[in-house]
Amino acid sequence: MKPETQNSKVITSKDNSLLRQARAVRDGKAVDLIFVEGLRLCEEAYRSGLDIEAVFYSDEIALKERAAEVISKLGQVCERLAVVTEALLATISYTKTPQGIIALAGRPESGELPLDNKKKEPPLLVVLHALNNPVNVGAILRSAEAAGVSGVITTGHTADPFSPKALRGAMGSAFRLPIWHGPEYSDVVQWCAKNNIQTVCADLDAKLSHTQFDWRTPSALIVGPESTGLSRDEAGMASAAIRIPMRGEVESLNVAAAATIVLYEAARQRGQS
Repeated sequence: MKPETQNSKVITSKDNSLLRQARAVRDGKAVDLIFVEGLRLCEEAYRSGLDIEAVFYSDEIALKERAAEVISKLGQVCERLAVVTEALLATISYTKTPQGIIALAGRPESGELPLDNKKKEPPLLVVLHALNNPVNVGAILRSAEAAGVSGVITTGHTADPFSPKALRGAMGSAFRLPIWHGPEYSDVVQWCAKNNIQTVCADLDAKLSHTQFDWRTPSALIVGPESTGLSRDEAGMASAAIRIPMRGEVESLNVAAAATIVLYEAARQRGQS
């Protein structure tokens, strides 16, 4: 079954402008667009209402029924639909093994998070500061959505939550969660204080465990760098500190695992799980 689209264009290596644009987006050189690769992610981008600028798909994947349906849907909202060979797709793919379909989509808006004070439930936020690994960023975004987080703040020293690796880890959550990317750490802490949101960081010497803290209040969990965690000065700027009790000789957990544990405790207290 081939996708029923009238705007599909077969492109070759001679179509340099379209291919150059795809590679620029892939490499993070086009600030207004993001690189979405893989059938599921492209489908999530469509469902989430992202502006789809262009779609590249291989002639092979178009023969698969589910892929054909997704391509047909994308063709209804995208004017540039390009059919390519697997070999040509490999030249623009981010992964070693091309996944058959790539979309260039408009980057979701980023700015101060909208806080709806009329909601019965107080806000629960996650602040990612200086995380270098986009895979961890994506994993935390996925856990954040699953735990019912209101929004995510990623400081300017954190890996881009809309980079290809982060998007793969988030599996669509980055398209749906309100994300504020780029502010300085001190500005985030001040913004939270201004909005009466407690900032909570993890500290091995904290007196309260993550289960003893009252997450039913407006709160923002701060997650620091993978290797070092928050500095003493950064941790000191937070209004509260918690620890995750651990047995044996383990001193710390993977940052994504730790964030997930804390967020699900917050969800439990809020009656969401």
